[in-house]
Amino acid sequence: MRAIITYHSVDETGSVISISERSFRRHVAWLAQTRVPVVPLEEITRVPPDEDAVAITFDDGLESFGRIAAPLLLEHGLPVTLFVVTDAVGSSNLWRGRQDPGIPVHSLLDWEQLGALREAGVRLGAHTCTHPRLTTLAGDALEREIVASKQRLARELGVDAQTFAYPYGAVNPAARDVVARTFHFGCTTRLAALASEETPAMLPRLDSYYLRSPDSLDAWGSRRFRMRLGLLAGARSVRGSLTGSLVR
Repeated sequence: MRAIITYHSVDETGSVISISERSFRRHVAWLAQTRVPVVPLEEITRVPPDEDAVAITFDDGLESFGRIAAPLLLEHGLPVTLFVVTDAVGSSNLWRGRQDPGIPVHSLLDWEQLGALREAGVRLGAHTCTHPRLTTLAGDALEREIVASKQRLARELGVDAQTFAYPYGAVNPAARDVVARTFHFGCTTRLAALASEETPAMLPRLDSYYLRSPDSLDAWGSRRFRMRLGLLAGARSVRGSLTGSLVR
């Protein structure tokens, strides 16, 4: 089974974007010791569909990534991609001055910290300029959020970002098409492993929120693991249709 795991914050709040440090350390220990290869995000679609592989991503660029997650991952030689909200670098996750319901406020890494992480081996991708729901934008505003985030990473750090993550998982054909012509890969929040054929601009990911129990990764790729994913994805889809959001 090939899949991308996504994280946001390593903290003790228990929010939907959080994983505790203890749980994250368990994940890192499993990833470092398992038979399942951990590969860079850009390489996971090249792994044969009948083989196991995992890629690690973090969204937003929160300070806990630099303080806790990156040192652990780098210590164990595990590749990771960090998706950066470029116009918010060095501020907080009060996106456009507003707090998302149920989401704790966290500081964001600044450009100097991001540069140091890049030098240490962290791969950087784009996560828009201001973290909007792209489905609410059109035309030039949509284009700017996606394309200018790539340009800002190049200007600030010399990074030619080839990967993108959709804020809140909000994506429609217009957003997908801009991402497809700007980046090699786009990551959604669709809860699934990679199928044998995937649209490069619409890759699914496994949210770490659903992988917090101590043995959650042990059955990786098994029938039981896949069945649980299917049940979770179905429940999440129903919840999203009721709330009008496919959030996180």
